[in-house]
Amino acid sequence: MKKIFLFSSVAVLALCMSSCKAKEDAWQQAYNKATENAVEDQAVVQVPTVQEDVAKVTPVTVQNNNATDVSRIDSDVRTINGKLDVVSGKPLKAFSVVVGSFVNQTNAESLKERLAENGYDARVVKTNETINGHTEWYRVIASSFDDKASAIASKETLKQTYATAWLLYVK
Repeated sequence: MKKIFLFSSVAVLALCMSSCKAKEDAWQQAYNKATENAVEDQAVVQVPTVQEDVAKVTPVTVQNNNATDVSRIDSDVRTINGKLDVVSGKPLKAFSVVVGSFVNQTNAESLKERLAENGYDARVVKTNETINGHTEWYRVIASSFDDKASAIASKETLKQTYATAWLLYVK
């Protein structure tokens, strides 16, 4: 009896395995047929070519001088609304070059000392501005001038070391 049961189980298993293969082949055939139909259904669109008149352009050469022409620079000059006190250094002139902004006075004084070692007439000013939730910023000013052109020239020189340098106008 066990032999018959074992033989019939093997026969059923073999039949199932052969029928799975047939289903897989049928699935593969249906997929291939569907992809062929999709390719045939796609219409080929031809876009007409348009010829445009092309203008002849003559290249322009620009001479690069190392000197900065301050009259051509459109510099962004900012003002600070509110209280502005000089914490250390000389009083400010009309245009000043700001190279650093700190919430901590010690950090501002440290940068001022480094600038002074490099020959700048640096100062630290305290403002009552509120930026990103912080009030009382310490701005480090590398140089201060009566005229805008001198301040711009100084800013351009300082931007080589302090990329975010900007001009402050004090009324």
